[in-house]
Amino acid sequence: MIIRSTRVLLPTGIQPAEIEIVGDRIVAVRGPSGDRDPASADRGPSEVRDYGSILVMPGVVDTHVHVNEPGRTEWEGFATATAAAAAGGITTIVDMPLNSVPATTTMKGLDAKRRVAPLAGVEVAFWGGVVPGNWHELDGLATAGVRGFKCFLSPSGVDEFASVEERDLRHALTVLARRKLPLLAHAEWPPALHMIPFTADPRAYRTWLESRPPDAEVDAIALLLSLCEEFGARIHIVHLATELALPALRAARAKGLRVTVETCPHYLTFAAEEIPDGATLFKCAPPIRGRATRDALWRALEDGDIDLIATDHSPCPPELKGDGDFLRAWGGIASLELSLPIVWTGASARGLGVERVAQWLCAAPARLAGLDGRKGAIVSGQDADLVVWDPDAEFTVDESRLHQRHQRTPYAGRRLRGRVLETWARGRLVYRDTGV
Repeated sequence: MIIRSTRVLLPTGIQPAEIEIVGDRIVAVRGPSGDRDPASADRGPSEVRDYGSILVMPGVVDTHVHVNEPGRTEWEGFATATAAAAAGGITTIVDMPLNSVPATTTMKGLDAKRRVAPLAGVEVAFWGGVVPGNWHELDGLATAGVRGFKCFLSPSGVDEFASVEERDLRHALTVLARRKLPLLAHAEWPPALHMIPFTADPRAYRTWLESRPPDAEVDAIALLLSLCEEFGARIHIVHLATELALPALRAARAKGLRVTVETCPHYLTFAAEEIPDGATLFKCAPPIRGRATRDALWRALEDGDIDLIATDHSPCPPELKGDGDFLRAWGGIASLELSLPIVWTGASARGLGVERVAQWLCAAPARLAGLDGRKGAIVSGQDADLVVWDPDAEFTVDESRLHQRHQRTPYAGRRLRGRVLETWARGRLVYRDTGV
């Protein structure tokens, strides 16, 4: 098959090109109607799909997705999560090790995941988990193919995935440094979290916001950077929500430490001043902070201080979002199939091009997960993972059209730019916008 467009996003930029696909791989990328090499000619005539001037981009790689199956499939399962991913131009997800039962902290947990994960369509990879006492499992999980390991420095919200202390991290980093795999850390330091006064209004967003101050992120990241330097390990900070940690992160990189950072679409879109009391669909940890922080996170992306954007897609049954009580509600935001248009809407409003968006959503996440030899770019030899989308088309988010398990999101009713028309995963069409 040949896919052709006057706008194909290649490593050298957007240009006219045609992509030749055989099976699940890209075998050639050349100028439009370019001469086919002898090997290509030997394969005989090809089906040609000409998209005119519609943009063809590498498939999105989302490295922060909570699928929750097995054990909590009623929250989100592989069938609905991969359908949502495909609808958003995402061709690879990396599943987080918690919220499923069992958690992916042992070989038993990983085997349980693999038994229910799809073998075709959107590709699913896995992170392992670091919890107290499981350091002896890490080598086996690494050999079995997990892409790295996730830990929580503060309580995760589920009993199966306990938070770690410094001694646990030291055990784990001894293994991870040797295996050259990253440690992904939920970086909030418990001593810096604030007790919620008995008199506080649980429906007020400010109550939740003030309970998890920026200092909790700053202090946790300081510990992680110290351990990163000591062990020579790779550390990845998930869902950065404060700009106050950026100076320490810059200094660490200047010293040559192998640290990477992500933020999420919700931190780049919403602001604390705009969240109504009782609107628990916006609850997440770390919390969404103020407008100044939102703008600073965008600047950090532009400057290269933040490497990538991942959704932290963490849905739950509607009843777990509570009746407007921020203290009782499950903390997690559902946005899997909306991430590309959300990020593009914000980026284009700031004069940032599609090339930057592809770095944050495709190339950098693929590198984090060690998939950059197969994913994240339109290059000969890589997987035929492509998203065909119209950056100029606008739409209003309609919850009833979402493919996720529960059709609720804080983006409901929001006007976004960028409509996904088709998604190709390993040479197979996995989504087409029917326009219905």
